[in-house]
Amino acid sequence: MSLAASLIRTARHEAGLTQADLARRAGTTQSVIARMEAPASNPTLASVSQVLAAVHRSLELTPAGLPAVDETQIVEQLRMTPAHRLARHDASQHNLRKLVRGARRVAR
Repeated sequence: MSLAASLIRTARHEAGLTQADLARRAGTTQSVIARMEAPASNPTLASVSQVLAAVHRSLELTPAGLPAVDETQIVEQLRMTPAHRLARHDASQHNLRKLVRGARRVAR
C-alpha cells in the first residue's frame, strides 16, 4: 500500500468515518476516496492534503538527506547592522584576493 493510501485510510478509520462520509467532508465522491486508498494509488500532494484536512489532519513535509543548517551563523549575521555586514564582506573579499595572489599552481 502506498504511503498516501495508508495515511488516508488511517485518518479515516481514526475519525470513525466511512469512505462516503469522508468524501462528503472533502467535497469529492466515495469512488475517489476508494481510488486514493487503493494499494497502487498515487494521488497528488494537493489531493492528499485536501482529504486529510477534512478530518482535521495536515501533512508536514521535511526535506530528507539535506545537510543541517547552522542557524547560529544566520542569527549572528542578522544581529549585525547592514554597515557591519558590508564591512565584514569587504574584509573577507580582501582576504580572499590575498589568498589567490599567494596561491601557486601545482604540477600534475
